[in-house]
Amino acid sequence: MKKVFICLISAGLAFSSNSLLAQTQKQTPPAGGEPRNFTLPAKQEFSLPNGLQATLVPYGEIPKVTISLVIQVGNVHEQATQNGLADITGQLLREGSTTQNAKQIAEKVARMGGSLDVSVGANQTTISGAVLSEYGPELVKIMADLVRNPAFPQSEIERIKSDLKRNMNLARSQPSQQAQTKFRMSLYKGHPYGRDLPTDAQINAFNVDQVRDFYQQQFGAQRSAIYAAGKFDAAAMRQAITTALDGWQQGPAPQIPIAKPNTQADLLVIDRPGAPQSTLVIGLPVVDPSHPDYLRLRVTNSLLGGSFGSRITRNIRENKGYTYSPRSIIGARYRVADWAEVADVTTEHTGNSLKEIVYEIEQLQKEAPTPDELKGVQNYEAGVFVLQNSTPGGIINQLNFIDLHGLPDSYLTNQVQNIHAITPEQIKETTKKYVRPEDMTMVVVGDKKVIDPQLKKFQAGRKKAM
Repeated sequence: MKKVFICLISAGLAFSSNSLLAQTQKQTPPAGGEPRNFTLPAKQEFSLPNGLQATLVPYGEIPKVTISLVIQVGNVHEQATQNGLADITGQLLREGSTTQNAKQIAEKVARMGGSLDVSVGANQTTISGAVLSEYGPELVKIMADLVRNPAFPQSEIERIKSDLKRNMNLARSQPSQQAQTKFRMSLYKGHPYGRDLPTDAQINAFNVDQVRDFYQQQFGAQRSAIYAAGKFDAAAMRQAITTALDGWQQGPAPQIPIAKPNTQADLLVIDRPGAPQSTLVIGLPVVDPSHPDYLRLRVTNSLLGGSFGSRITRNIRENKGYTYSPRSIIGARYRVADWAEVADVTTEHTGNSLKEIVYEIEQLQKEAPTPDELKGVQNYEAGVFVLQNSTPGGIINQLNFIDLHGLPDSYLTNQVQNIHAITPEQIKETTKKYVRPEDMTMVVVGDKKVIDPQLKKFQAGRKKAM
């Protein structure tokens, strides 16, 4: 009886395996079709006499509209003594205008079925929101009131300063922030891109008068652009923008100081005694989005370390188990950019991790990827690009990107085609030209006593480790 039972189980398993195999074979997807280029929705562009630029993009059938008012003012416009002032200015903008406070604005926008936010970046301050379609012109009016008539209430500045100090101190305690800040400071020394996070003393020194002065010196229509995307009445939106923003002061001309990156390779160590992991940032200056090679560099980055199936990730995560989530990134700034591999690795494998990262780069410099490997990366990059353009907010982000970097519409409309036109040999040559280990600055945050002996082999040609 037992033999019969075992035979039945064996037969069942065999049948199950064959069935699963048949299902797997049946589910093999067909070969993908020819990639199609992204079609930029028809847009209307116009400018006001004060220099403000407007772009309207009818998009989709959902009865909502997304609007962004982008002002070319960010941390890059701060003087050395103003570190963090742009952030405080942005937070105070949230507190309302001279005609309506933050609570009144929030309630009004909520009744429109939407939200409103203010964000500050390196190069730009953005007031953005999304509401039901019929309220688009009213949202423009609220945004214009905020940017033209900010209240900058004295009563709120201490709370905002306290929040910023807490956030900066929390960031400073994180090894990833320590490493990336040190990396930027090394590459962009003497430029706002290379400044440390603002200290408590710097933040404490700011007052409302300094915020108002910064606003008067930096904000204005010439530095601004408004984008609307979604389903809306174009004529009504244009009228609302003209009425609400035509009388805004012209302000200063657009201007972003261009950095001159440091090209001297460096080795910088930040001591974290007893740390079980080392945080690595290894990279160098590369070409920015305005350069013809930038797209090739982006695809190269994706193949090398910028996607989950990339070479460096497979090596130090899947094969070696040194880390869980490594990645390489391109930091695209204005007229400058940098490439870096970032990873948290086990302390005892700090040196080995750097060795394997360099190994994968050098392999790609020596031998082009196979067509199949490159095809997978191209499909990934093209897919990500299409997804980025699948929402009104995504369309606005893409249009703002090409406007900031002075790129034509064809940068978007031909991008899928241009991604798929890249050859394996071009990937190899791009790696040799731009991703050069011998010129890379290495930043390591970890237990100095343990990792110093592992870093000796990387010292040659670099400055003395700190």
